[in-house]
Amino acid sequence: DRKNTPSPPKTMTTCFFPEYPWDKSCLKSMPVDLQQFKNLDAYALKVNVKSSVEELVTALLKKARTDLEKVRVIWMWICHHIEYDIVGYHNKSQRSSDPKDVLQMGKSVCEGYAKLFEQMCSIAGIQCKQLSGHAKGYGYKPGQTFTGDSDHAWNAVYLEGRWHLLDSTWGSGSVDDAFTEFTYRYNEFYFLTHPALFINSHFPDNSNWQLLKPTLTLKEFENNMLHKSSFYTLGLLASHPETPIIQTVNGKASVSVDCRSNMLFMFKLKGTDEHGLMTLKKHGMNLDIYPQKTGSHKLEIFAKPSKAEAADDVYNCVLEYIVECKSVDRTTRFPRDLHQPVGPSWFSERQGFLRPSQREPIIHTNDGRCCLTFTLGKDISVLSSLHCDGSSLAEDRGRQHVLQTHHGNQIELKIHLPHAGRFVLKIYSKKRSDPGSYDYVFNYLITCPNTEVKWPAFPQRYSKWMEDYEILEPLSGLLPANRNVQFKLKMHGIAKVLVQAKNTYTLTHNRGCWEGTCNTSGCREVVVMVHENANHSFYSHVLKYEVETQ
Repeated sequence: DRKNTPSPPKTMTTCFFPEYPWDKSCLKSMPVDLQQFKNLDAYALKVNVKSSVEELVTALLKKARTDLEKVRVIWMWICHHIEYDIVGYHNKSQRSSDPKDVLQMGKSVCEGYAKLFEQMCSIAGIQCKQLSGHAKGYGYKPGQTFTGDSDHAWNAVYLEGRWHLLDSTWGSGSVDDAFTEFTYRYNEFYFLTHPALFINSHFPDNSNWQLLKPTLTLKEFENNMLHKSSFYTLGLLASHPETPIIQTVNGKASVSVDCRSNMLFMFKLKGTDEHGLMTLKKHGMNLDIYPQKTGSHKLEIFAKPSKAEAADDVYNCVLEYIVECKSVDRTTRFPRDLHQPVGPSWFSERQGFLRPSQREPIIHTNDGRCCLTFTLGKDISVLSSLHCDGSSLAEDRGRQHVLQTHHGNQIELKIHLPHAGRFVLKIYSKKRSDPGSYDYVFNYLITCPNTEVKWPAFPQRYSKWMEDYEILEPLSGLLPANRNVQFKLKMHGIAKVLVQAKNTYTLTHNRGCWEGTCNTSGCREVVVMVHENANHSFYSHVLKYEVETQ
């Protein structure tokens, strides 16, 4: 009953948590070493007494010495043995919150969890209260208001001289979106949760039970961002904006998340990540989104640890916003091939791409040319290709618009765009010593508004063209017809270089470069060939140029 909600002693609320907001150091309201609970937790899971609440508590307390251990063993037992009563939730006449019935049936709604918890603590000699209020639980919509009677129940326990909060309903598991199935999924977060975090999702009828100073108003509770428990358990610290409803400005909305350590993120705007640009930063991420329709859109942010070795490390939804879009920015469109996140980050660095010359995710070029450099980690082989919407760049052509050159441990990527528009530069890598295929690492967005731009591809490179060879001229893969063309190529470990057009021309070696001229009359293509050994008559093809048709 709301009227009988107990009040904590006034003197205690003032000295509880003068720190508000949360100081980010601990998720709990008292120091708890979960490792020390390992044996106790395992014991609680095995106890199987259904005869009476008293006998159950007696069995559980065999392994518990301190008050904290008593609360812990009761908490663990309830979270793993009582399931949420979905039928009872939909049909009041079929449910009971009486602790005896909850124990017998092994299921209940939140009030039954809280009553059973209170009674078990009472038998164990621990002060415990059942609290009621509003919760941002099943069916909650960002920014909604709460009216009428309270809709949830939880508990407060008195340990080591002060009150602490917990919610065994939410600790036990979750229901699906259709509210037809409950799944046991233990959640440590709701055990002795720090009050500054508990208020995020639980608003007690009696504001003293927020255990905070100052307390929040219901309006503030409604307007505050809901951080899901995974937000905190993953080590995330803050999100901006701090309100659940975001208005676009000129068709754009921005979100950022701060976290302790490197995290991987993804987002969905109305179920897709097409209309946004996400960048990873050392301690978090930034996201700009551009909805392509007016109206309200659901934006979900997901996260997972960067060292996600365990198979169960999937992306967890950590935040949900509603984006209200008044006008659409038609000028900002992203190519289909663009992968989130965009641009270099700690992730590309970890894959061996160090000191990028272009740190921003978008490269703007007016003349259709740009150049990137990286310092490469050891034993890394790189592959890069250019992509755009439409069929102007087939896979092999996309590679030919990027020219890779190595200088020691530096790699340079020259890009010549075939036309104006938005392009994706994708960068792949593999260990040089691995025979396997290349893995995608990261990408950039390249934009060029200049409709005059029309760069031909670079010359075609064959497998005998080594990664530390360099084309100084001609860079264009399309040579003018009926002209003398100057060649200058940097190659080592070669005995002889020939350029084959209608006639064959020999290049001369001069200070590490092979130089010479060739005439393009009467041919459709020009091929550069090398003799690796002066004693062999065998030539290898290394480059191929096209010649313009008359």
